[in-house]
Amino acid sequence: MDAFTLSRLQFAANISFHILFPTITIALGWVLLFFKLRYRATRQEHWMELYFAFTKVFALTFSLGVVSGVTMSFQFGTNWPGYMNTVGNIAGPLLAYEVLTAFFLEATFLGVMLFGFRRVPSWLHTGATLLVAVGTTASAFWILALNSWMHTPAGFEMRDGQAHVTDWLAVVLNPSMPYRLAHTLLGSGLTVAFLLAGLLAYRRLRGDESPAVRSGLRVAAVLAVVLAPLQAVVGDLHGVNTRDHQPAKLAAMEALWETQAGAPLVLFALPDEAARENRFEVAVPKLGSLIATRDPNGVVRGLNEFGADRPRVAPVFWAFRVMVGLGLVMIAAGAVACWQLVRRDAAPRWLLRGLVALTFSGWVATLAGWYVTEIGRQPWLVQGVLRSADAVAAVPTAHVGLTLAVYLVTYAFLLVTYVATLFYLARRESAAVRERKEAVS
Repeated sequence: MDAFTLSRLQFAANISFHILFPTITIALGWVLLFFKLRYRATRQEHWMELYFAFTKVFALTFSLGVVSGVTMSFQFGTNWPGYMNTVGNIAGPLLAYEVLTAFFLEATFLGVMLFGFRRVPSWLHTGATLLVAVGTTASAFWILALNSWMHTPAGFEMRDGQAHVTDWLAVVLNPSMPYRLAHTLLGSGLTVAFLLAGLLAYRRLRGDESPAVRSGLRVAAVLAVVLAPLQAVVGDLHGVNTRDHQPAKLAAMEALWETQAGAPLVLFALPDEAARENRFEVAVPKLGSLIATRDPNGVVRGLNEFGADRPRVAPVFWAFRVMVGLGLVMIAAGAVACWQLVRRDAAPRWLLRGLVALTFSGWVATLAGWYVTEIGRQPWLVQGVLRSADAVAAVPTAHVGLTLAVYLVTYAFLLVTYVATLFYLARRESAAVRERKEAVS
């Protein structure tokens, strides 16, 4: 592989690892605030047990997100100098706003949230938790403003090969920003719902039937049953926005080669890029047009219309189906969990095992959606403005390959360690509950 391909793989590895952690901290901050408010309202100790248990998860996740984010940002200069040279007047300020308004807010109050429960007034501790939650969401807002602008650029003009802002409001609130922000925040909520459910189900399988576990499982089930269907609605609206602004991406998502009215919805196929056709296709007639255009006879543009300016089809096609498939699983799992845990106040072992299996399903869905979004934009780095091949640095292939290998080994080690640590913390919480029971008896 050449340096361009390796540089793309290296950035993909970095962003894939990094995105896992903000996906948790964005929503987990708000869940922690809910736990704290429930404690203030009821004075029931199990809410603070949940709070303390998952602040450890938050702290670990936040630290890995910061470290991987710093590493990723260096690659703008080392591997992709053409990016900042061309759109730095837009990307630079947006990244700076994220640091100044979000990261500093999180970093400042995180210490109070983690260690201040018995050292500061209760209202101040609750306020610190609120500000950390606000900071994580504000961080997502600014990062997604930049990422969305790269997909649907607006509010700028090109002068001497550089992008200059003409309207900051149009830059930030670009056409895909509202859909991408809502989709990401809901995805974070679902990721945390199943993370919470999985870790607490693991504790219950180990015999921990404490009020904290029972209440936490109910909270997770309600989150899942509310957010999963809502995510499906927002995802559909996001797809319509993609139809209007990035039709080549939509065509790749559906492996649709020819522009046609009454386009089918392809359920299964093996896209053949060389022959520009699908093998072993299983499709529902006209359903693709109905979903994309709201008209069963609506016209959907095909990949052949875009020539070389089209993404690779197979990765986008399959990643989209993984994301949608997991979304359907989450809808079903949320409904079943809510029925069993909330309605019937029961926790059968088959349900608990299923929730443990889905602990990191949010991660898989997030990565699949991210690959649809980013691979589907290619060959553009900034849609219609800057091609990826024009932004890459002239770095020797061996250097990029070596650093990519180091990143992959390091990230694999950190990821395995992170997952093992979460389950270790769950076991330790269960052991602490048993010790308290024995001490009382």
